[in-house]
Amino acid sequence: MDQKKRVLLGMSGGTDSSVAAILLQEAGYEVTGVTFRFYELNDSVEYLEDARMLAERLGIEHITYDAREVFREQIITYFIDEYLSGHTPVPCTLCNNYLKWPLLAKLADEMGIFYIATGHYVRKMLLGEKYYIVPAIDSDKDQSFFLWGLKQEILQRMLLPMGEMTKPGARALAAARGFEKAATKKDSLGVCFCPMDYRSFLKQYLGHNSAPIKVEKGKFIDEKGNFIAWHEGYPFYTIGQRRGLGIDLNRAVFVKEIHPVENTVVLSSLQGLAKTEMWLKDWNMVDESRLIGPEDIIVKIRYRKQENHCKVQITEKGLLYIHLYEPLTAIAPGQAAAFYKDGLLLGGGIIVDSK
Repeated sequence: MDQKKRVLLGMSGGTDSSVAAILLQEAGYEVTGVTFRFYELNDSVEYLEDARMLAERLGIEHITYDAREVFREQIITYFIDEYLSGHTPVPCTLCNNYLKWPLLAKLADEMGIFYIATGHYVRKMLLGEKYYIVPAIDSDKDQSFFLWGLKQEILQRMLLPMGEMTKPGARALAAARGFEKAATKKDSLGVCFCPMDYRSFLKQYLGHNSAPIKVEKGKFIDEKGNFIAWHEGYPFYTIGQRRGLGIDLNRAVFVKEIHPVENTVVLSSLQGLAKTEMWLKDWNMVDESRLIGPEDIIVKIRYRKQENHCKVQITEKGLLYIHLYEPLTAIAPGQAAAFYKDGLLLGGGIIVDSK
């Protein structure tokens, strides 16, 4: 078969990548599936068998790739270090942009395969000589927010069969093709290595003798520095947090700032969290002329149902400066920001400061 009709597909064993395998095969591609072993919650490897069995039923080649060590080094260590720095990490963004897709491309190169694919709910478009990520038609499942860091050498090779699908449609297709288990799999929620609450994961890590610091209780203070109450330790709080503070002041208060050295957490009203400027590092953009200068750029700092209009500039220090036309609350260092215009993902970066 023509090398251009071969594709290496990341198969997690879930509904989306399983339906992607079906769609790619039905579109005439010679599919090879690879299941990455990134992290196995509670040592469960059922996902490996699910992916293998689906590949066997489809008659496609399937391999596994043990990336647990590199995942621990690049993603889990980063995740912990960011919280210990008082930041809010974005592990799924870093994993997709710097680990999962580049690793998929590397393996494809070694196998002589041009195309690479996953079950992500996104589309892509070629405008001029540049490829752009485009949000999926299913706005509730769209995952474009996580892919702003991908370069052209990755984008040009991507096949994205789920971009035109809805999740109910994907389940119905799997069921219609006789893949009942794939059709009824539960959606994954949150970060793969701590899907429910990062605090439990962090507490377990910090409880080990090898932990770099010992987290102790500290002070909740107001914006003037006045003591309010005691907290469990600064890493267990995030900017914008309201629930789970363990205090009752008969008024709503939110985490405004985190100071690791002093082990203090500043609380304020929601209005006190409003910012109109932010600065980004480690940014990526597809085409500078589309992002720098126009006054109607949309910026998102959360992937679901949130967008603000802004203008973007590059500072003398090489940061992206974002001027927001309306105040935005809960901007935290370490978070990602993604930019859109005319239905295109233009790029993004990591927040380092705001005011």
